[in-house]
Amino acid sequence: MRKLSLADAIREAMIQEMRSNSNVILMGEDVGRFNGAFHVSHGMFEEFGPKRVWDTPISEAGFMGMGIGAALTGLRPIIEFQYADFMYCAMDQIVNEAAKLRLMSGGQANVPLVIRAPQGATGRAAQHSQSVEAYFMHTPGMYVVMPSTPYDAKGLMISAIRLNDPVLVLEHKLLYGAASPGGGKALTDQTISEIGSDVPEDAYTIPFGKADIKRAGSDVTIIATLIMVHRALAVAGELEKEGISCEVIDPRTLVPLDEETILQSVRKTNRVVVATEDVERGGVSAELTSIISRKAFDFLDAPVECVAADNTPIPFGPAAEKHVIPQMEDIRDAVYRVLKD
Repeated sequence: MRKLSLADAIREAMIQEMRSNSNVILMGEDVGRFNGAFHVSHGMFEEFGPKRVWDTPISEAGFMGMGIGAALTGLRPIIEFQYADFMYCAMDQIVNEAAKLRLMSGGQANVPLVIRAPQGATGRAAQHSQSVEAYFMHTPGMYVVMPSTPYDAKGLMISAIRLNDPVLVLEHKLLYGAASPGGGKALTDQTISEIGSDVPEDAYTIPFGKADIKRAGSDVTIIATLIMVHRALAVAGELEKEGISCEVIDPRTLVPLDEETILQSVRKTNRVVVATEDVERGGVSAELTSIISRKAFDFLDAPVECVAADNTPIPFGPAAEKHVIPQMEDIRDAVYRVLKD
């Protein structure tokens, strides 16, 4: 089995699907000759040419609308936003058009498109560091996918491209890795593990709505997304030395959400920590806590602990950013709190 970075895995998924289906195209700002803002599309312009890899103007609403039109007429666009934050410029196109057209047409029209967007705090301040998943988890008609490992990224991306509905794939910038041929910045966060970096060469799919138990445990369930999966795994490894057994669950897709895997774990461990990078207020952690509290309340031996970003714009300074974004110690402290009760 080969070792791939998350960026390589996403690129390979796109290339394999473009080779097998001539209707699949890639579009976005600088995805062609520049190889993408994070070099995820490295080499794709040279292989597929300008008719299938489109460099778009700096107009998010414009190229999002163009992608919807292309999908309605038979193509299968992959639309890359340079930063997830820039999706806000195209919210009407995404939320009111792409997500609703199949319902509003009575099923006569499908919108088979994938929106890819890098997100997460990486020292780029308030307008380039946000985690946007809660907005779109709240949007009926949109699938929301969040791969935390290269293996998951390739399988989920292929599933997304083949689906006949709009799919949002959110990728954490710190997880892209340094192995992409376009270069990139090496990972420095020592909490990021290598789990899932083995990636098959052949195309494969991972079904939506199927969570992955990244680590089995019996004392505490930690539900985490994107980079928090790796921080949770690192915490679980440390706590094992103290005799604390943590089960780490990665939902992989927020829409659809695999509630049953989560609830089965809660029934087993009776204690839960939810770790996400989006803001706590009205966020993913709040939604997961609500589901657990409503559907597994009788099994809880302690209140669910939420570990999420502070309700504030992401600051530019590294120390301030680290204070706002959950770290390993925050997850560890939350585990200690649920075990005390």
